[in-house]
Amino acid sequence: MKRIYNFNPGPATLPLEVLQEAQAEFLDFDDSGMSIIEISHRSKPYERVHNQAKADILELMNLGDDYDVLFIQGGASLQFAMIPLNFATVKNPGSYVLSGTFSSNAYKEAKILGVAEVAASTKDENFKRVPNQDELKINPNAAYVHVCCNNTIYGTEFHYVPDTGNVPLFADMSSDMLSRPVDFKKFSLIYAGVQKNLGPAGVVIVVAKKSLIEQSLETLPTMLRYDTFYKKNSLYNTPPAFSIYMVGKVAAWIKNSGGLVEMARRNSIKAKLLYDAIDNSDGFYRGHAEKNSRSFMNVTFRLPNDELEKKFVAEALEHNLSGVKGHRSVGGMRASIYNAMPIDGAQALADFMNAFKKSNA
Repeated sequence: MKRIYNFNPGPATLPLEVLQEAQAEFLDFDDSGMSIIEISHRSKPYERVHNQAKADILELMNLGDDYDVLFIQGGASLQFAMIPLNFATVKNPGSYVLSGTFSSNAYKEAKILGVAEVAASTKDENFKRVPNQDELKINPNAAYVHVCCNNTIYGTEFHYVPDTGNVPLFADMSSDMLSRPVDFKKFSLIYAGVQKNLGPAGVVIVVAKKSLIEQSLETLPTMLRYDTFYKKNSLYNTPPAFSIYMVGKVAAWIKNSGGLVEMARRNSIKAKLLYDAIDNSDGFYRGHAEKNSRSFMNVTFRLPNDELEKKFVAEALEHNLSGVKGHRSVGGMRASIYNAMPIDGAQALADFMNAFKKSNA
């Protein structure tokens, strides 16, 4: 079996133990004589998978019965529209903190609906950092404040939970969900496309206060209302069963590995290995993000010129280090080191970076 270190930003690497478990029971799940992708979503075996995944996610987030977990399709991009459709109005708009591409895309969707305003932005600085608390201009009449906690493309991350006063705080956590302990109770709604840190593509997790979900507008089409998913336990229509099954396995893997405290410990070690390689390179590598906004999930950096960057990508692959090319918005390199990336993988990339610099500086 050939396994490489996969630094792609999403779909991204998954825990090997989870993949092996899924492989072992793929043809005969729970003694049903069928694969998980074949059994009915109304069956008892699938119901156990579905509900256990929800329970484990809430347990990891230390949230109680006043929150629910919804499984929705359409990617985080659909959430960009569902949120303002359900909660924002012209008088009570959504207030958006712009810190990268995806928060900007969320704002654009709300703007199309005429229910958006900007609370803060670092666009003029090419999103090299996230806005500070004192830069946030919170409209007390806003329906919510929306943030993207980790910016996959630019390699920045919020290292504080914004104080939004009495205005509900909503967050896109697609690329740092369950990567570290956070006071999740400070958020009224959290959503995350799972393909970066929690599973394969195909489902979005929405964790929200039940009292908020119940405010969904009855005038919206059925599948655009959060209460549709809430009232039917995300089983109004056929859910993406395999993706949910895999999310459940990853959540269980996180629990069995030591929970969010252990994930944070591992992720900080991985990030330090790569940022040390950047900071100790005498300028050969240049990080995109300002140090106080550096992401623990996506490490972005440039090399002295385009030719060296192309050479770096090619030679990295020869060393079984895949997916290190950066996004076109930033260029250069990007190493995504989500929960499932082992420390050995980050060490291998750091060693390669040091050797490459020595040979090409």
